Amino acid sequence: MKFTVMTLFPDMILQAASASIMGRAIEAGVLEVEAVDFREYTHNKFKHVDDYPFGGGAGMVIQAAPVYECWQDIVKDKEKKPRVLYMSPKGKVLTQQMARELAQEEELILLCGHYEGIDQRALDLIVTDEVSIGDYVLTGGELPALVVMDTVSRMVGGVLGNQESAEDESFSGMYLEYPQYTRPRVFEGMEVPEVLLNGNHAAIDEWRLEEAMKLTMERRPELIDPDKMSIKERKIYNRLLEKDR
Repeated sequence: MKFTVMTLFPDMILQAASASIMGRAIEAGVLEVEAVDFREYTHNKFKHVDDYPFGGGAGMVIQAAPVYECWQDIVKDKEKKPRVLYMSPKGKVLTQQMARELAQEEELILLCGHYEGIDQRALDLIVTDEVSIGDYVLTGGELPALVVMDTVSRMVGGVLGNQESAEDESFSGMYLEYPQYTRPRVFEGMEVPEVLLNGNHAAIDEWRLEEAMKLTMERRPELIDPDKMSIKERKIYNRLLEKDR
C-alpha cells in the first residue's frame, strides 16, 4: 500500500513514518510513503502559499492553485485516481471500521492543511473524504495524517508480525481490549490473575471476554449492542449487569 502526503512539512512525515512498525513495513516493501511539498507548486519568488481570506477575518488561507497543481502532478500518470483524504476537524471522525475500509485501497493521498484552512475550490476539485481524528483543533494536518497512516497500515496484511493482534485489539469488535500481563508473576505485590497461568484456554478466553466486556461497560457503554451478542456473550453480560445492581 502507498501513502502519498501533500504537506508543507515533508520531513515531519518521513521521519515519523520511518520509525517503529511502519518503518519496518517500508523496509520490507509492504508499505510505501511519499511526502510531497505543495509549496514547490507556487508561482511567486517568495514561495508563499497563503493569502488573506475574502470577506475578511482572522488568519490566512492556503491558496487553491499550489494544492491543485500538486495533486495534478501526483495523479497525472495514474489510471485510477486515488482517494484524497483531507485532514479536517470538520470531517468524519476516524474509527476502526473506517481504517479497515481504507486499508482495502492500494493508494491513499492525504492532504494536510494549515492556517485557517485551504481554499474551498481546491477541496471541491480533489478531495473525496474529509477525516477528523477528534473534536479538537491542531496547528496542522501532519499529525492527523500520521495517525490515519498508522491506523490504516496496521490493517494491511504483512505490516504486523501477528495479524491476530490487530483482530483482538480495542475497537476491532464490540468491546475494548482485555487487560494484558507478562513476567514477572508478582510485581509490587500484585499478582497475575490465576486463570492466565493454568493453561486452560477455554477458561482464559472466557476471562478475557468478561474483562473486555466489563471495561467496555465501565468506559464506553455506547459501544455495546446486546442484539449483536452471542448466547455466551449475553450470559456474561447479564451476569455483569446483576453484579452492578
